[in-house]
Amino acid sequence: MAARVSCSLFAVLLCLARGPVTGAVDLDKELLPAKPGMCPRNNVEEAMMGLCAEFCSHDSECPNNQKCCSNGCGHQCMAPYKEKPGVCPRQKPGFGVCVESCLNDSECPNNQKCCSNGCGHQCMALSKEKPGVCPKELLKVKMCDKLCANDIDCPSDEKCCSTRCGRKCTRP
Repeated sequence: MAARVSCSLFAVLLCLARGPVTGAVDLDKELLPAKPGMCPRNNVEEAMMGLCAEFCSHDSECPNNQKCCSNGCGHQCMAPYKEKPGVCPRQKPGFGVCVESCLNDSECPNNQKCCSNGCGHQCMALSKEKPGVCPKELLKVKMCDKLCANDIDCPSDEKCCSTRCGRKCTRP
């Protein structure tokens, strides 16, 4: 009888420690996979104006493809951040304008991406990748060079390819 009482008492204490049954439902939500995509980045102004309420606690509570994201003060369902394909252009030496004109690609028109300008972010035209595949490089000993950063830095149909020691323009 003593063993049954201590087991029952242990079960009651375990239930009290875990909290109400709704806690078990929240635990199950944490086991569900998150929806694909990333939450949008908050800027300082939005974070200060975010609603300080918890409208969701997990992606499974949000409709369609929306995710449960921080609004800077609480959580709410939001459309996921969508990164546009392509590469940001190479930054020019020096500093850009220190203003955040965009937070992510979805704020940029047409085929522009939200890219770093060296100090802030702004919408910029994509640096297009040229067709073709970089050739395999034979083992050579030579000086390291970085003659390009993206395909757009290369003439005609040449691609900017990684070498064992830098990057250079190469025919595909």
